[in-house]
Amino acid sequence: MSRSDPAAFPENGGRYEIRLRGHLDDRWSAWFEGHRLTRQDDGTTTLDCSVPDQAALHGLLHRVRDVGLPLISVTPIAAEGVLQVPGAGR
Repeated sequence: MSRSDPAAFPENGGRYEIRLRGHLDDRWSAWFEGHRLTRQDDGTTTLDCSVPDQAALHGLLHRVRDVGLPLISVTPIAAEGVLQVPGAGR
C-alpha cells in the first residue's frame, strides 16, 4: 500500500475506530453524532464512525477531548478490515 493510494489514507473521509480509556454510557452516542459506542471488556470504549472528510474527523476528536477520557488510538478502517499503515510500529 503506497502513500499515494487514496484507499490507504482516506484524506477525504472514511471509516475510523477511535479507542478511549474508560467506559461511556450509551447516552453519549448523541454527543458523538449517533456514532456507535462499544464498551470493551478491557475497560475501553470504541467509537466506530464514518466521516465525510478530515475536518469532520478533527471535529470528532475535539469532542473526544471535551469528554476528558484519554485517547488511546485512531485507526482507519478499510472495507475489509483494519488498514496496515506502512512504517507503523517502528
